[in-house]
Amino acid sequence: MSAGRMLAGTCVEPGVFELREVPLTETAPEGWVLVDIAAVGICGTDYHIFAGKHPFLDYPRVIGHELSGRLVAPVGALAAGTLVVVNPYVSCGTCRACNRGKPNCCSAIQVLGVHRDGGLCARIAIPAGNVYPADGLTEIQAAMVEFLAIGAHAVTRSDVQAGDRVLVTGAGPIGLGTALFARLAGAEVHLLDLSTRRLEQARAKFGFDRLHSDPATLLRGDLADGFDIVFDATGSAKAIEAGFPLLAHGSTYVLVSVVKDRISFEDAEFHKREARIIGSRNAVEADFRRVMAAIRDGRIDTDALLSAELALADLPDRFAALANDREELIKAVVRPRDGQLPGR
Repeated sequence: MSAGRMLAGTCVEPGVFELREVPLTETAPEGWVLVDIAAVGICGTDYHIFAGKHPFLDYPRVIGHELSGRLVAPVGALAAGTLVVVNPYVSCGTCRACNRGKPNCCSAIQVLGVHRDGGLCARIAIPAGNVYPADGLTEIQAAMVEFLAIGAHAVTRSDVQAGDRVLVTGAGPIGLGTALFARLAGAEVHLLDLSTRRLEQARAKFGFDRLHSDPATLLRGDLADGFDIVFDATGSAKAIEAGFPLLAHGSTYVLVSVVKDRISFEDAEFHKREARIIGSRNAVEADFRRVMAAIRDGRIDTDALLSAELALADLPDRFAALANDREELIKAVVRPRDGQLPGR
């Protein structure tokens, strides 16, 4: 590899992932900082990009938005080498959403690995306000914060109360994160997934015991009047539509997943329930900090979430298999650099 170059994990087009040699990031714009990437989580968004199913993306794209790293130079009170969590949502700071304290849904948002190249590489530049010190966390734990923050944000958006009956549809990583934070909020958490393997993993690793694999049998017995809050984390339009009849009267439907398709539902039934639909997008700084505190306090078991740890060089041969192994895989984490930066 040439001096001043690095390898970047790139989805060239749907179904094609490769490592491309690109210039090493040496400078940052004013107000931005350089971060040497320590660990990168691979998530459903990355697999959707690989499959050509992401609605907001142009190819080729360097993926990677679940990031931990170390500061190249001091930033305020943070010393060089400080381990940080990277908030990958680059907002404009001036639009109506940003001015209302909602940079997670900025009208001009640029998400690393989606709208702009991501962090599956040795080094990135990021706004200084998008790095949070990861005190008490390991590099791998810090790389898990972003995906857990998605679930934490959804739970906050739902206004869940202790004792609420909650259904999380989709027991993948985002669904599990949502379920974990709903449980921490005191809710009675049920999980629905067509995969009995996923459900058994949720039982064995996290102790969830209200598990359902057939939506047709849900509204029976004690559950006949439905759920106070339903979270969808499936990424399936069909599953989202099937969730509407599961809403109790006075309930809330939180759409965590993103789909390209149109969603339809029976308005009379929806109005009869006086239900709410809430979109939940990304996360804000408070969610990141809430997740870090939960990990530090031992309320979130990151060891149970980690399924595989990979070197960047191994990823091209493994990516398709990871994308296809969604029933047992929770979180694969990549180490994009080992010691010296490539080309140094």
